[in-house]
Amino acid sequence: MSLYRAGTTLSLLASLAVAVAGCPTAPAEGEGEEGEGEEGEGEGEGEGEGEGEGEGEGEGEGEPIVEPGDPGAAELLLQVRVDTGRRAISPLIYGWNGGDSAEQDRPALIRSGGNRLTAYNWENNASNAGSDWCFQNDAMLGGPSAPPANAFVDLLDDAEARGTSALVTLPMVDFVAADHDDLGDGGQGPPSCVGDVANSGADYVQTRFVENHAAKGAAFADPPNESDGEVFQDEALAYLRAHWPAVPLLVNLDNEPDLWSQTHARIHPDPVSYAELRDRTLAFAGAIKDVDEGVTVLGFVSYGYAGYTTLQGAPDAGAHGEFIPWFLDELAAADATAGRRVVDVLDLHWYPEARGEGVRISDAQDDTAAAARVQAPRSLWDPSYQEDSWIANDVLGGPVELLPTLFGHIDAHYPGTGLSFTEWNYGGGSHISGAIAVADVLGVIGRLGVFAATYYPLAGDEPFARAGLRVFTNVDGVGAAFGVTAVFAGTDDVERVTVYASDHPLVVVALNKSGDSIDAALTLAAPATAQLARFVLDGDAPTIAAATPVDAVAQNAFRVTLPPWSVTVLRAP
Repeated sequence: MSLYRAGTTLSLLASLAVAVAGCPTAPAEGEGEEGEGEEGEGEGEGEGEGEGEGEGEGEGEGEPIVEPGDPGAAELLLQVRVDTGRRAISPLIYGWNGGDSAEQDRPALIRSGGNRLTAYNWENNASNAGSDWCFQNDAMLGGPSAPPANAFVDLLDDAEARGTSALVTLPMVDFVAADHDDLGDGGQGPPSCVGDVANSGADYVQTRFVENHAAKGAAFADPPNESDGEVFQDEALAYLRAHWPAVPLLVNLDNEPDLWSQTHARIHPDPVSYAELRDRTLAFAGAIKDVDEGVTVLGFVSYGYAGYTTLQGAPDAGAHGEFIPWFLDELAAADATAGRRVVDVLDLHWYPEARGEGVRISDAQDDTAAAARVQAPRSLWDPSYQEDSWIANDVLGGPVELLPTLFGHIDAHYPGTGLSFTEWNYGGGSHISGAIAVADVLGVIGRLGVFAATYYPLAGDEPFARAGLRVFTNVDGVGAAFGVTAVFAGTDDVERVTVYASDHPLVVVALNKSGDSIDAALTLAAPATAQLARFVLDGDAPTIAAATPVDAVAQNAFRVTLPPWSVTVLRAP
């Protein structure tokens, strides 16, 4: 499969009319689509040392393309062609879980999700984080005096103010929290866990929870009726739509159902089966679409690789085979019967299992495993790269190639479905290697056609991870963003340097994944460009600093020094 993918993201964006302020807006249907394909050197498919195909030659817009001159001999060559490999980038890949730094980081999508949302009662804001915090009901998402859906108020207010999109999580389990009573825990938490709902007696499900349903089957109430002992998710969506009608809204169908029996054992003690998850997905997605066909529905919100393959060892896995292809087939069949699509996007979580120095990279928040971390994004696409992980070593016996595999499943089993990752983290969020990994992931998922992605901080603020996001959303501190169209960008040494480029505007992002300074030559097959503004993010601080502009040494040919462990951004005027 080519590194460049057309179709799915473009059509989804066009049909959903996603509006994103402060970030690039996707081109209209048909703009920048791929042509017949052309051989091209560079990162491309990643075969060998970076030679492969940049499929899809097309013509850039505006000024004519100028072939580059000779930049002279250099340690490494970077090549960009704006007339090849063109595809629209979904702005929704520049997302975040939580919005504390939205003004500075300018994410195009903010998500409210996680384990606490599985048992969230939108009517009175009671919630239960399951095993994450002692299985206790509490008021972490708002007390009874807060407005309905308080967990989403700040998120939706921000989206409305900035003109961006919002992603909310609506539960699919049978029960959600009824009250805010932590049984006097008072923040003690583990190991005593006095607030565990199981301490309320054998009938705790009946006394501490209320029934959760997909559809009300009756007129909606605003405010909702908190005394009927039931919660309805179609009514929740109607409430959100009534109060924030202009916000482009996406909905997660619960959170990590493949782990319900572990994380939420008090209300779903048995492992979820293939059939159960299919039935819940269709019921809740259908109820959401009945309220608003324009809402983008994302499922199944898996926790990780074993969920992708067997739904974490589901009881009926042996009867049905690999989960994702089966699930997509079932959705496609249900849509054919119903005459409409109810699930728009296959949504997954991705915390890499790759190891460095014997440590899983997403578990290390310092320079431990840094060398493995900056290589790990290659497992998203590169058939020549095998990470050190149980997935690659024990299951696949070779490279992971995650995105080509997933897109292949979609194409074969449920064409037109988008792909998203609403939680992902490569570790090192307080280290320059984390920033490099974030920038690398964002570059490749934009180029390959992922529909949406929201980074999930695992260790507090994670300032370098946020800087990696700003490389694409706010590199100069006043809103300069990566372009709306990915174009061909290649390097002759992908292990040391990865490069991404965009048109509208012309931007080049070069990632030096080594501890050495690199003298690089850059050629641009693009409109005539005599000078490039330069910004650098390195290990000194999680800030992107303006540096001396780079002047051409020949027509559309440049020489640039890439500092050790750094991200360099070059922008045409």
